Amino acid sequence: MSLVETIPPLPDDAVWHDALAAIRSGLRNAPPRWEAIFGPLRTGLVDDLMVVAQIGQSLDGRTATMTGHSHYINGSEGLDHLHRLRALVDAVVIGVGTAVVDDPLLTVRRVGGPHPVRVIIDPNGRLPACAKALRDDGVARLVITRHGARPPAGIEHVALPVENGQVAPGAILASLAERGLRRILIEGGAGTISRFLEAHCLDRLHVVVAPIILGGGRSGLDLTPIARCEEALRPPTRAHVLGNEVLFDCDLGAQRVPIGAAKKSM
Repeated sequence: MSLVETIPPLPDDAVWHDALAAIRSGLRNAPPRWEAIFGPLRTGLVDDLMVVAQIGQSLDGRTATMTGHSHYINGSEGLDHLHRLRALVDAVVIGVGTAVVDDPLLTVRRVGGPHPVRVIIDPNGRLPACAKALRDDGVARLVITRHGARPPAGIEHVALPVENGQVAPGAILASLAERGLRRILIEGGAGTISRFLEAHCLDRLHVVVAPIILGGGRSGLDLTPIARCEEALRPPTRAHVLGNEVLFDCDLGAQRVPIGAAKKSM
């Protein structure tokens, strides 16, 4: 009989809950399986905020078909990753276009963890009251509008200045920080993520590539065109295998501008 006790591995959900507690607390390392992927989201290096954006796309860089269909480009591993990100952050942010077209729930359902505050950027107040993200389920909801626009009744909103019809990403993040929201996920759509990227308001960008080729459709990012390849952004990037999908974790900390400090932790 062996004198060395063999300890059975923890079930996957137990390992994830341990990782979730470790990263959200910021006090210790997560189990190695998750530390490599989510450890960099523990805290920001520029200020008190950690802002991560996530894109799920095809091998040819598409997030939807020409008709706008996108359910689902990513498989189970990619969707699990998105829900893990939601569980780790204090708030998840989408633009009104995504809220209207995709009508996402923005909850944590595929893994264990708390639901984040749901934030919709809606400068002109066109979000319908029936949007799933606005349902009253005990989770805080916040709509970002321009001055004079009104969200559906009963929904907390903050009015911010607009420029060229858009609210500045930095102003949005500063407003969330004032509400104690420190770790923030910019989930979509492509236009919203692109604006945060070009405004230098992202600490990290997660791109989950699925083994599928669409041949056309919406691009994952919509950035100002460049003339030469040497002008391209080349962030330090690590790749992680998620089943048959690949996560590219891009470190954008070198270009991130300071936003501010969160008043309190959630």
